[in-house]
Amino acid sequence: MLMKTTPGEATAANWSAVVAMSLCVFVLIASEFLPVSLLTPIAGELTLSEGQAGQAISVSGIFAVATSLFISFVSRGLDRKTVLLSLVALMCGSGAVVGLAPNYKVLMVGRALLGVVIGGFWSMSTATIMRLVPEIEVPRALAFLNGGNALAATIAAPLGSFLGGLIGWRGAFLCVVPLAAVAACWLAFSLPRMQGGSASGATATFRLLGRPAVAVGMAVFFLFMGQFALFTYLRPFLETVTHVGVPMLSLLLLIVGIAGFAGTMFIGQLLNKTLYGVLVFAPLFMALIAIALSLSGGWIFATAMLLALWGLATSGPVGWGVWLTRSMPRDAEAGGGLMVANIQFAITLGATIGGVLFDAFGYEATFLTSAGILVVGALLACLSYRLSRNEI
Repeated sequence: MLMKTTPGEATAANWSAVVAMSLCVFVLIASEFLPVSLLTPIAGELTLSEGQAGQAISVSGIFAVATSLFISFVSRGLDRKTVLLSLVALMCGSGAVVGLAPNYKVLMVGRALLGVVIGGFWSMSTATIMRLVPEIEVPRALAFLNGGNALAATIAAPLGSFLGGLIGWRGAFLCVVPLAAVAACWLAFSLPRMQGGSASGATATFRLLGRPAVAVGMAVFFLFMGQFALFTYLRPFLETVTHVGVPMLSLLLLIVGIAGFAGTMFIGQLLNKTLYGVLVFAPLFMALIAIALSLSGGWIFATAMLLALWGLATSGPVGWGVWLTRSMPRDAEAGGGLMVANIQFAITLGATIGGVLFDAFGYEATFLTSAGILVVGALLACLSYRLSRNEI
């Protein structure tokens, strides 16, 4: 018989459910990134410009932000197992809708559905992990959860390109459906019943910003904005400055992904020892790498080493999930929604700012601006630590 659990009550780690959650994350992130390598065939078959096809990515982000802010209120009182399984089922539907889309409007509907899943699943993921493992194991479990994220980000684009050439872009998207179905079945058998909380209103998420340490803790916004201001334009940088061909480009991007995956696997113990050390040091380290890349981008060996270090540093955001569990353990869902909205908006804004600077002033302006934004994130993380000693 499945037992109900509430945050903080887990006495034995349910690693099967954690692995199932990580698999769901893998399929979710793979679905999100697939269009990156399939824009050209999508645009060609549906008679779109590549810019129009690119909206398949941004529309997911818009719906993810909206969902993350309000899902805690909308689903109040519902069994979290039911909500999560419904979201995974919706992910199956999204893959099918996109894969079978006869026109642009249907394609956008499918991607909008995926945005709902992104916002909802990520908003509830941290609170769910808190119910599956004892408190001491939470950093390790969150790192494992984000391992699915890192692995998907590593292989989604090259795998999408390969599958697109082998079975077409529609086939690539339809491959998501059976993977999501497997994840749903695993989740159904391993996840315990988890009663939802009661939200006081649709503004419950925003009320958390009234707490100074929480408001400043949204420094995660600057971390992701700085990260994606640079990372979004890594390919044109490597092609035009480092002068690499497609095989070497793929290898360098794979190095970033592998390093990021390795970082998420080993960061759990470090977070238990020095959470705020990671939150402050990770963006500072990334800022230094951004500056170093702008100075030595023409040297391929140095660039490869710096990108490997960048990949390791990208595991730092796992720390913000741990921060969430410690700073607002009773409001993890609402806080998770606020954090997901922050991250999605930060990614969009960072990519936009980076693109404008890249086109107008070149890669140096983009990379140095990224470094400046990351430094702001580190300073706010430090301020959050000082406030948390008095408040939390």
